[in-house]
Amino acid sequence: MKIALLGYGRMGKSIEAIAVNRGHSITLKVSDKDSDYDFKNADVAIDFSIPSVAVYNIKKALDAGIPVISGTTGWLEHYDDIVTYCKDNDGTFLYASNFSLGVNIFFEINRRLSELMSGFNEYSTEMVEIHHTQKLDAPSGTAITLAEEVIKNSHYTNWTLESPEPNEIFIDAKRIENIPGTHEVTYNSEIDSINITHTAHSRQGFAMGAVIAAEWIKDKKGVFTMKDVLNIG
Repeated sequence: MKIALLGYGRMGKSIEAIAVNRGHSITLKVSDKDSDYDFKNADVAIDFSIPSVAVYNIKKALDAGIPVISGTTGWLEHYDDIVTYCKDNDGTFLYASNFSLGVNIFFEINRRLSELMSGFNEYSTEMVEIHHTQKLDAPSGTAITLAEEVIKNSHYTNWTLESPEPNEIFIDAKRIENIPGTHEVTYNSEIDSINITHTAHSRQGFAMGAVIAAEWIKDKKGVFTMKDVLNIG
């Protein structure tokens, strides 16, 4: 499979190493400052760029008829527009806030726990997410995905990084050198606490998941998620 890498930072380099090891080739490497490029017969594009160029990269791939998967966060106010653009162009698009197999299992645990806790309003909910200091957005896309699932099954209507109102989930977003990613969801009451945590030990899990998603999506049409790739839920 021929892969175009849209974004060639640390994640892009990790994806390249895993893809080549799995027998694929990298036909295009796009930096975050590049806009004049073509896809050189690529079979699929993987976008791990930055928020300010992600929408451009995704639309350019869709315009070229190239299936594109994106793990860039911080641009999701345009997500519905991209979904519409993909469908209007009979394209192929997959977004995931996190491609790690373990995180996607964690998403399902979080979903089920939020359902179980939905009738117990004596518990308050808060979250912590920790990432490396180079991460540009806060909170992480993974934290937002976790919070949105809790909101679906609770009295909460929003999340916040500031002092929370009663209807808001507080997300404590921390940036610490050399931390690949930790996410924690806690339910607190006066008598006890329930906590679930996922801790990444390296970026390899994210990169491997992205390559697996690219392998899966190559000959498909439509809009997908990692649930489709992993057949979870």
